[in-house]
Amino acid sequence: MNIFGVGLPEMAVIAAVGLLVFGPKKLPEIGRSLGKTLKGLQSASRQFEQEFSKAIDADAAPGPGQDTSQASSGEDNAAAPDA
Repeated sequence: MNIFGVGLPEMAVIAAVGLLVFGPKKLPEIGRSLGKTLKGLQSASRQFEQEFSKAIDADAAPGPGQDTSQASSGEDNAAAPDA
């Protein structure tokens, strides 16, 4: 199990230090608060990703009045001169 680059042994050390610093009565409250914060960050990240994808899709889609039958290859499509 590897969350944010922190493995199980590191999590155990962090939990032990947290238990020593905050005590057993305060630790569940801190855990709940941390869980809610992480859930909010994940939700905000997901929402940002969705909005970003919508913006990219809107820019890539042709607007009204644009001709979609011609590919924009960057080449000059002018008629060749008569020889």
